[in-house]
Amino acid sequence: MSAQSPWMLPPVLAFTLPALMLSACIPSASERRTSAPPPAAAPVPPPTQLATWDAQTVSPDARTVSATQYVVRSGDTLSGIARTTGASVSTIARANGIEPPYLIRPGQRLDIPAGRYHEVRRGETGIGIARSYGVDWSDVVTLNRLEEPYILRAGQRILLPGANRPNGNTRQLRAAAFDLDIDDIVTGGEPALAENEAPTAPVRTASRALPPDAAVRSPANFAGRFGWPLTGPILAPFGAGGEGERNDGINIAAPRGTPVLAAADGVVLYAGDEIRVHGGLVLLNHGNGWITAYANMDDLQVTRGQRVERGQFIARTGTSGQVDQPQLHFEIRRNRQPVDPAQHLPDLT
Repeated sequence: MSAQSPWMLPPVLAFTLPALMLSACIPSASERRTSAPPPAAAPVPPPTQLATWDAQTVSPDARTVSATQYVVRSGDTLSGIARTTGASVSTIARANGIEPPYLIRPGQRLDIPAGRYHEVRRGETGIGIARSYGVDWSDVVTLNRLEEPYILRAGQRILLPGANRPNGNTRQLRAAAFDLDIDDIVTGGEPALAENEAPTAPVRTASRALPPDAAVRSPANFAGRFGWPLTGPILAPFGAGGEGERNDGINIAAPRGTPVLAAADGVVLYAGDEIRVHGGLVLLNHGNGWITAYANMDDLQVTRGQRVERGQFIARTGTSGQVDQPQLHFEIRRNRQPVDPAQHLPDLT
């Protein structure tokens, strides 16, 4: 039997070594799920979408209602009384201490609150309404006690701030008086639906963008567990900073183009750059009042109404917005209030 060449492997090793090398290159199922694609494999960015609040013009034709009283007649309903008087169901109910399901009785004397009331039309958004009157949408939310999922209904009347404020001035001046922020998009970015119309189910991919007049169905049963969207040095922590400034999230440094991952399963509430300070911004709705925000990004890879999974590639870090180095501004909000992400993210050690 001839001597074995020093360059030849024993038969067993010759068979097993390639298999071991191949298996070492294949990530586990969890690694495949949370790892971002390399730059060369990045998906094609979704088409630019018209913001829902720019899709339909809102006419500032609010009706001014004087304070009066109404005596309930047989067959009356609170919604019918609201239509007759021009006020809203919610304001009449609050003024008279009436709780859902808003039962009233003949002969009952109701106080009708004074104010300016806008009647919502299908497709209008809270942001569009606020811009058309030059008012703060958060004031409207508070005044009308609007609640999640923050979807208005056609025919609904909402009370506007400033009972004696006219509807005058040009549309440009009224729009300029409105300052858009994240909370406005969360509470006033979805288009109004018909009274009995159901919200639209999320889409699977960014290539199937929803029309701007479709309101997106909110996820349910979220437990509030998040993963890091990326890791890196913390440039600015949550909370109060110098010169009276406050950070509603954390700022994480990363090289330009670093993939940013969804922190949890959810639905894209917004993807765009209409808020100047935040630049490229994605808002994810996780349900049960939980929202995450990803700002100062480039190359947005998701679209409004798209369902995403935890660890999914949604954008890349950049310098969009008012920052001077590549980074991610990341926020977690619970029932509209920013909370410290560090209290909800896993320990990296």
